[in-house]
Amino acid sequence: MEGGSDNSIPANLPEKKLRRFDSLDVESSTVSGGGTHGHKTATTTASWGVILHLAFQSLGIVYGDIGTSPLYVYSSTFPLGIIKHKDDILGVLSLIFYTLTLIPLLKYVFFVLQANDNGEGGTFALYSLLCRYAKIGLIPTQQAEDQEVSNFQLQLPSNRLKMASSLKSKLENSRSAKMFLLFATMLGTSMVMGDGVLTPSISVLSAVGGIKNATSSMTQDRIVWISAVILVLLFTVQRFGTHKVGYSFAPIICIWFTLNCGIGVYNFFKFDPSVIKAINPKYIFDYFKRNKKDAWISLGGVVMCVTGTEALFADVGHFSVTSIRLSMCCIAYPALVSAYFGQASFLRKHTDQVANTFYSSIPGPLYWPMFIVAVLASIVASQAMISGTFSIIQQSLSYGCFPRVKVVHTSSKHEGQVYIPEVNYFLMFACLGVTLGFRDTTGIGNAYGIAVVFVMVLTSSFLVLIMILIWKTHLPIIIFYVLIIGLFELLYLSSVLYKFNQGGYLPLAFAGFLMSIMYTWNDVHRRKYYYELEHKISPQKLKDDIDSLTKTLNRVPGLGLFYSKLVHGIPPIFKHYLSNIPTLQRVLIFVSFKSLPISKVLMEERFLFRRVEPDELNVFRCVVRYGYRDIIHEQEESFEKVLVERLKVFIEVESWKKQQKEEERKKRVEEEIEVVDRAWKDGIVHLIGQDEIVASKGSGLAKRVLINYVYDAIRRNLRQNEEVFDIPRQRMLKVGMTCEL
Repeated sequence: MEGGSDNSIPANLPEKKLRRFDSLDVESSTVSGGGTHGHKTATTTASWGVILHLAFQSLGIVYGDIGTSPLYVYSSTFPLGIIKHKDDILGVLSLIFYTLTLIPLLKYVFFVLQANDNGEGGTFALYSLLCRYAKIGLIPTQQAEDQEVSNFQLQLPSNRLKMASSLKSKLENSRSAKMFLLFATMLGTSMVMGDGVLTPSISVLSAVGGIKNATSSMTQDRIVWISAVILVLLFTVQRFGTHKVGYSFAPIICIWFTLNCGIGVYNFFKFDPSVIKAINPKYIFDYFKRNKKDAWISLGGVVMCVTGTEALFADVGHFSVTSIRLSMCCIAYPALVSAYFGQASFLRKHTDQVANTFYSSIPGPLYWPMFIVAVLASIVASQAMISGTFSIIQQSLSYGCFPRVKVVHTSSKHEGQVYIPEVNYFLMFACLGVTLGFRDTTGIGNAYGIAVVFVMVLTSSFLVLIMILIWKTHLPIIIFYVLIIGLFELLYLSSVLYKFNQGGYLPLAFAGFLMSIMYTWNDVHRRKYYYELEHKISPQKLKDDIDSLTKTLNRVPGLGLFYSKLVHGIPPIFKHYLSNIPTLQRVLIFVSFKSLPISKVLMEERFLFRRVEPDELNVFRCVVRYGYRDIIHEQEESFEKVLVERLKVFIEVESWKKQQKEEERKKRVEEEIEVVDRAWKDGIVHLIGQDEIVASKGSGLAKRVLINYVYDAIRRNLRQNEEVFDIPRQRMLKVGMTCEL
């Protein structure tokens, strides 16, 4: 009614936007613990043309590692170059066949890929699914409004099992269980990074070593230095991005698989087609019966046939679930099986050549073409785990589990394709150190096996939790998975650990180093958040402080953005700022960046605003919600523009909740929006807290070392907030404060 009080909701303002929660005002006293999720939409709606396009591109990124395993599996399984019994070849072949079938094909393609988080994979994707369903996060940033984000909701079946609710309750009420899950996630991340170091070393050394068969003048020293040069070139091209690298490498892997498949079929029929009987698992039992402990030790070589399998899941965000499944089932798996059966057939007639099985089994005219393709394929093999490392590091950043590094999106078409310069160069130097240090594939192979199997076991452990908590899988299926695949992987783990002192210590030492950095960063990150939560300024306290400064407080033109990690209340550093510089911009917004345990947050759902009373202050709080695949503040100007536009929408929406006449409401909204527009045109000032973190007085030695030295050293040598947010220095003001934790 004209001139009356009209509280009806306009059609363009959804009702859910008018719901009022007080989650931005949660007091620290209420926070405890002071200390199908579905596929990506593009995947389910993509045309077959797009899927085939991604499947082809994935060949150059995902399958290089597992695809080049035929270079060294048999030689690693029989390291002394001796085959005691001809049927041992059948036993090993049977092990290879069932390992390839159970782990990459059954486990990853049909189980693990189903556990993707809106199309994203990796250890942190599994952890994020658990965080969404159960409150296992260690930092209290949960808000009621998060449940309304589109990708947040999980499509769950009915609660068929009491086991699910019981396990969920135990996880949520146990701080030690939460710490263990985070620790396991960090361990998985560290091991995948270890794969990213060891894969290039062993693949390139194995391929380049093939030249020894053709010329005796090629010494091991020359092979090592040629490998080092190739590795430097490989890491140098990473900056061009997964999209271009994938297109460049995919044809090489296509040729590699084709030649391996063709040579495998040729050898199979020429030498001994009877190796087909290795499909019978009886030969595995006979192999163990004959060789006993030696057979168990040899599993460390057999498991090399599935190196790089984790890339199928870790790299799925670069492509899609369907494209990975298609390329694995139709190309990679058949080619690998053909290659291993062909090599086994060759070895049945040439048991003395097991030390160099791959090159010895190549027909003469194809030797040099195959050598060239092998070297190129070994370079590609490194790409799988390098890309996977970039993916999981990006995810770990969102959970505060890794120091600040720059994440660069390398493709405008595919959101998951990223490049991280600091991590790339770290991997390069680590890889060169391993190559120049070990100088051959034997020690690297021992180290490689441990890294590969550890990641597989951790993935299986998370998957079982997801089966129980989220999928509500029937108990017999869970038992089947644990007894068949779980025990299979534990058997392999026991074997690779046997070679701990023969190079197997390397990935564990590497993981220990990375985890110490990740844990230190995460621990201080959590402590700082709880400090701010405990000392936060309530809206009423802020109002009182501003009232007390009325005579001296100076309001200046412009828009101020005050950055903070705190999503509940106003950060304590703001009081420190006011007491020293009693100046406020005409409009002030407290901006908090928050990562949700989902891959992407839609732009229209990203900004969550609240007003700081009284209205005349023109002070707002804004929580900017990102998924772990989103890039925070990548383009500063567009971010500012979107932020201001969303603020104006909030002002419009908020006005409908007030009991005002329509004319009064419109006038008030117009006045406020005019103030915001004028402030934006007058210029934006970015206010960033520059906290000095120190251990509180009376802290123990361990805590002082952790905070005052280790954390401080990491922080000083990595990117600062303004670099991560791309804030121009001419419009930036740092506010310093000391936090005693």
